[in-house]
Amino acid sequence: MNGVASAHARQTEDYRVNWGVELPRLTKIADEFAENGDQRKLVQALWNESVRECKIMACMLMPVEDFVEDLCDIWAESIRTEEIATMFCFYLVQKLPYASTKAFEWIAREKQMLQNCGYLTLCHLMRRYKLSEEAEAEFLDQASASLDNHYAIKALQIYGSLCEDNARKVKKVADYL
Repeated sequence: MNGVASAHARQTEDYRVNWGVELPRLTKIADEFAENGDQRKLVQALWNESVRECKIMACMLMPVEDFVEDLCDIWAESIRTEEIATMFCFYLVQKLPYASTKAFEWIAREKQMLQNCGYLTLCHLMRRYKLSEEAEAEFLDQASASLDNHYAIKALQIYGSLCEDNARKVKKVADYL
């Protein structure tokens, strides 16, 4: 437990419990778990807890091959904090074979946290050069319509930093405003 971080976190109502355990420590704990047949049950139990560290561990430990689209949507719908959205997309969603599809589905939804998850996922995919030309065009359309979302802006920054052609496309979006 990190007393300072935990005390600060208690000022919010985001979790029932927040121990303030730092991410490197959680990563070390997650590394100690060996995958076994009951891993999915453990992970689901962790996710169902309203405890910051449990949710982060669930994202780290969920086997990608067991994370079906319906379950992915259920988890995404239940996210209440930007921190968990970030962990969810970084440790889990970007690794899914349907990550790009989910990202665009979430961006099209009205719920702000789902849109955030969509743009966060696209940020990670772009860093790994995992978007098709069609997906890039869709991203530019969606992001240019969502400039009030700081994750959309961050995604545009990442996209523009990948190559000169992308930078020109982002500049066109900015010039259009």
